Amino acid sequence: MSFSFREIIFGKPRKIDDPGVYHSISLIAFFAWVGLGADGLSSSAYGPEEAFHNLVGHEYLVVFLALATALTVFILSFAYSRIIEHFPNGGGGYLVSTKLLGDKAGLVSGCSLLVDYVLTIAISISAGVNAIFAFLPLQYHGLKLTAALLAIVLLLVLNLRGIKESVYILTPIFIVFLITHIVLIAGVIFQNFGKVVEIPPMVHQGITRDLSSLGWVAILMIFARAYSLGGGTYTGIEAVSNGLTIMREPRVLTAKRTMLYMALSLALTAGGLLLAYLLADVHPVLGKPMNATLAERFFETWSLGGFQIGKGIVIVTLFSEGALLFVAAQAGFIDGPRVMANLALDSWMPHQFSALSERLTIQNGVTLMGGAALLTVFYTKANVHVLVVMYSINVFMTFLLSNLGMTKLNWNQLRAKVENASRTDFWVHLSATVLCGTILVVTIFEKFAQGGWITLLLTGSVIGFCMVSKNHYRKVAQRLKKLDKQFTQVVLALGDSDSQPQPKLDSTQPTAVLLVAGFSSLGVHTLLKIQQIFPNHYHQAIFASIGVLDSGNFKGAGETESLRLNVLNQLTQYVDLAKKKMGWAATYEMSLGTEVAEELHKLCTDIHRQYPHSVFFTGKLVFPEPSWWHKIFHNETAFAVQRRIGLEGMPMVVIPVRVPL
Repeated sequence: MSFSFREIIFGKPRKIDDPGVYHSISLIAFFAWVGLGADGLSSSAYGPEEAFHNLVGHEYLVVFLALATALTVFILSFAYSRIIEHFPNGGGGYLVSTKLLGDKAGLVSGCSLLVDYVLTIAISISAGVNAIFAFLPLQYHGLKLTAALLAIVLLLVLNLRGIKESVYILTPIFIVFLITHIVLIAGVIFQNFGKVVEIPPMVHQGITRDLSSLGWVAILMIFARAYSLGGGTYTGIEAVSNGLTIMREPRVLTAKRTMLYMALSLALTAGGLLLAYLLADVHPVLGKPMNATLAERFFETWSLGGFQIGKGIVIVTLFSEGALLFVAAQAGFIDGPRVMANLALDSWMPHQFSALSERLTIQNGVTLMGGAALLTVFYTKANVHVLVVMYSINVFMTFLLSNLGMTKLNWNQLRAKVENASRTDFWVHLSATVLCGTILVVTIFEKFAQGGWITLLLTGSVIGFCMVSKNHYRKVAQRLKKLDKQFTQVVLALGDSDSQPQPKLDSTQPTAVLLVAGFSSLGVHTLLKIQQIFPNHYHQAIFASIGVLDSGNFKGAGETESLRLNVLNQLTQYVDLAKKKMGWAATYEMSLGTEVAEELHKLCTDIHRQYPHSVFFTGKLVFPEPSWWHKIFHNETAFAVQRRIGLEGMPMVVIPVRVPL
């Protein structure tokens, strides 16, 4: 009943040996636009408003701001399209910065992205709740925080089921948002088309007035401040390059098409809203989103057949905007765990964060992202104005490093006169670097006390943890090299038994079953210890291993077969060692999976059924100075398997392997 309930909530396990499994979970451009592009498009719910809010008293600058916003979207989108071409296997800002600027820059970019995606979930859900509650009576506004927390829990469950399923469920919301906002923006502009001719005189009067009282420098500073603090508008543009691994083949083409959809929709929506605010004379109202005010002014007088339908359309528009923000939180659940997995694969984070679940989702990462978002929303009380500042800082830190790295690459190619070097690419990435650097500096300076310091502190803490993780794994690797050297000498000292006849396995004889994870000193130590502890008792062995499918090797159908061949090669080395050096009868058993303990349990059950006199052995690293945090960096697979098979009466011995100082 427990397993059935889990399947109902999270879905049935996927079969990784199915050749079509990767195709079944990858996304075509449209659905990638829904799952990842919604992050960028939804920022139109708070980015333009934040920018407009900082131009109160100087509204004539909105015309230039709308143009600058659209231009910035296209520059950043084009820059990330080039990143997609140069890094077709994904990785986004983390991989770009690591490869082009070095490990430390990659670490800063990766940690910034990680915190950014937590904030993506937090701000998207908080802004979505604001939009939905905008048409509810004030007495219900006290439930905003509770609603935001429940929404995060719901999305957490959906993403544990799988990316594709969660995107399918949320697609209708995305379509309704597009339709209602196209009608709203186009309708407001058409309705106030007569005012368009009044814009040039208004701009001229505003500039003349401000020049006489403030001067050019002050005008430029006012514009730069509004432009920078509206930086939340551009958040989400990097999501496509980070989530490249979930794209349908051909991935680069699919990703570039997705990026085009995102750029067009975001530029038209954000720029259109800014222009609509100006034409409809909408101003910020405390506790009410400007988009809600705009929708009420435009739709409230609509009627059909004598029935007032305006109120209903306003509700649908605001509900779709709020719901789209929930869809936008998907980017945090999709890309955040992937960034975390990339960091884990490079040992900046515990390796367990690169593991996939039986549903082929990065379960640990999804859970951690959801939990961190819950804490963030609870701490900020779902305050969008605080969250948007925290959010923008990390986004533009990643933007800056990525484009700086690409600028360096293009410059080196131009200097070396590489055949396909492009001056256009160089100037685009340089422009993006300057824009992102400007927005980042202004945002930190202006909003440091209003929440900026929290983001910097959180990001710095994550960087510190990553450095501790990397240092730990580096020390363990150095110690294991000593262990490898010791056992290499022991193995070489063993005499070959090639001249002796090779025995065959006998199911009636005692059988040592070694659970191994790749050919290493740990497995060799375990094999030799069996012979030492039980002299002349075992003369045959079976080596069992699981090919672990994780986020690092699950990037296409061909990777599964490559993993299978690699595991077979590792097991063959153990079999050769047992036969040639020890004179034992030996063979191997293997399977592929994502949950190591579960797959080993199944494999052990099958082996014990065929060899009833078998005893299972595995090695476990032990440290001279064990600490509680060792459990974070090293899994407890050996004991988990021992518990599972022990309940079925199958004996298992865990042999400790001391990691030398």
